[in-house]
Amino acid sequence: MIRKSFLMAAVLTAAISVSAQELYLKPAQATTGWSSFENLNGVKNAGGQRNKEAKGAAFASVKAGETKVLLDVKGTGIIQRIWCTIRNREPKMLRSLRLQMFWDGDAKPAVDVPLGDFFVANTGKTVAFQSALFASPEGRSYNCFIPMPFRKGARVLLINEGTEDQKMLYFDIDFIKVPSLPANAQYFHAFWNRQANNPLKKDYEILPGLKGNGRFLGVSVGVFANKEYGNTWWGEGEVKMYIDGDHKYPTINGTGTEDYIGTGWGLSAFSNWYQGCPVASDSLKTYGFYRWHLPDAVYFKNEISVRLQEIGGGEDTEVKAAFLKGLPVIPISVDGENGYTNLFELKKLPAITDADFPKGWVNFYRVDDYSSVAYFYLQTTSSNLPTLAPLAERIAGIK
Repeated sequence: MIRKSFLMAAVLTAAISVSAQELYLKPAQATTGWSSFENLNGVKNAGGQRNKEAKGAAFASVKAGETKVLLDVKGTGIIQRIWCTIRNREPKMLRSLRLQMFWDGDAKPAVDVPLGDFFVANTGKTVAFQSALFASPEGRSYNCFIPMPFRKGARVLLINEGTEDQKMLYFDIDFIKVPSLPANAQYFHAFWNRQANNPLKKDYEILPGLKGNGRFLGVSVGVFANKEYGNTWWGEGEVKMYIDGDHKYPTINGTGTEDYIGTGWGLSAFSNWYQGCPVASDSLKTYGFYRWHLPDAVYFKNEISVRLQEIGGGEDTEVKAAFLKGLPVIPISVDGENGYTNLFELKKLPAITDADFPKGWVNFYRVDDYSSVAYFYLQTTSSNLPTLAPLAERIAGIK
């Protein structure tokens, strides 16, 4: 039993970390299948039958309003890799294609997200990057390496909720079938959110009030910073994780947005194994980044919520100018000649228009357009989170 559990654990973690010793270990009775349009569901001895075996069904169209079943298998197994590419990769198309995954016959999807956002194209722009969980080798395709176990079956759908046909979809879903899974093998989930006009001072919710036992795997985020704030910086907000009974104060509290993804003092384009920012445009005020909690696991027993403060910063003259333009602005701290001042801890909160307002770098509450996909494992096949927002909310303002 110990040997069997060890082998299965090795399989479950193969897409995240594979040592040389694990490569030659084969779980007993494991079989491999690939689902594609050339052989849906990876049926044995059934691939490549079209066009006299000469590449007859490499792709299919997904018409507006159509649903394509990409995988529908029964039994116990693990999805190991998902790859796809599409001809039309425009931002509205990436938000219009709806990816759903169902485990063990559950009627509610565990994954219900826009296709592009799921594959870290949160800003609608597909760029080349490589990470431990997702990759786009040349900015023209989408790869996911997250292990996704199932005990009774797996079903993956792609729905075109837009008004345009997707003329070409290519895909592979690579999986193995196994006799059983460890009792503590959890189900993969993903949740999409967008808050384009949050109330001032309200945190952006990456993962709102999730109930259950599981692991927060990480997040990909897209930010369209409001250009009206000028050259001010948007990313001073801290990531907060409220875990198992945290209410007013979180257990996990970061120090800043770019700090959360392992960099500092601003944000440029980069991609690393566990953290990255594939899209960073100061001129367009557009940023897309990710963080995978693989070496630093985040577990929860009963509940978790993950939030990101909408806080930015700039020189006092820039922040004052934004305030006078009528933009949402609440100063919270100043780093100036007299040191660092937490404004909310002063006996009297000064207005930024006051003559004696401290000079220097001002951190302030602001409002920008955030979207994200939270990735997590859960003991159950579905969660208490809502299903995907309507298409109009997903594509509003997206060009």
